[in-house]
Amino acid sequence: MSITVGIAGVTGKFARLLASALLKYPEVMIKGYCRDPSKLPEPLSSKITVVKGDAFDASAVRSFVAGCDVVVCCYLGDDTLMVDGQKLLIDSCAAEGVPRYVASDWSLDYTKLELGQLFPKDPMIHVKAYLDAQDKVKGVHVLVGAFMEPFFSPPFNIWDPESTTFNYWGTGDEVWEGTTYQNSAEFTAAVCVDKNAVGVQKVVGGRASYREIAASFEKVYGVKLKLKRLGSLDDLFKHMHELRKTQPQNLFGYLFLFYQYYMISGQTLLGPQTDNDKYPQVKPVSWEDYFRIMPMDQLSSAYSGLS
Repeated sequence: MSITVGIAGVTGKFARLLASALLKYPEVMIKGYCRDPSKLPEPLSSKITVVKGDAFDASAVRSFVAGCDVVVCCYLGDDTLMVDGQKLLIDSCAAEGVPRYVASDWSLDYTKLELGQLFPKDPMIHVKAYLDAQDKVKGVHVLVGAFMEPFFSPPFNIWDPESTTFNYWGTGDEVWEGTTYQNSAEFTAAVCVDKNAVGVQKVVGGRASYREIAASFEKVYGVKLKLKRLGSLDDLFKHMHELRKTQPQNLFGYLFLFYQYYMISGQTLLGPQTDNDKYPQVKPVSWEDYFRIMPMDQLSSAYSGLS
């Protein structure tokens, strides 16, 4: 039986990976929604029916979702887009009889957060509450931990290629859950074609501590790492809040510290029990697997290279 998957924001970097993963299922047809269809490269552009429109064009959005069995939101932007833009998609799904809506999540377990704790995740909390109140559309929330590619990028200040150093907060034994963009797209595609998949779906490529990740790094690349402790979790908590208070305009100076704190504090962990086994067609990519497919000299730029 065929299934039509709608992808809102289809020209985005994750959306394109998702579309490619979905096309491996012969029963899947894809409808895309975006402002500029010319940005969708071949061969995707010839295999996807694209509706052109803005996130807040109610008529175009409704035309896009019509006939879909599930709609996936791949928007990425400010709070207005992530909340109000998604609410318009959800309302359109309800009006057109679309039974499932996959929210723009792909995150740590924000359902365990209070509003304001990890503030970039507040829109997800609002959207989940909006979906939970629906009676015509079932919400689907794919949680993957951290994306592995940004983990090693300069803003996180974890991997220093110049000195071959891993910087860390805490003891080094805290668990990091991570999934690559590609692996996340593969899991999401599997969730889309699983018509019984509703609610929170926890899928993770790898779970390991800093020290275990460092050991995998040395094993794969044959390079001795230096481990540099930056302070305790309490130190991190105080540091990130102090930076936000004294330098509020310097968002990227403290944003990734907040992410690190809530990822390694244990509050937002997905596992150890996950939904991976529901989708045996998807092979989880562990931290060590990621090192095997990513050259060491490309770790810092892997995230930007996705585009």
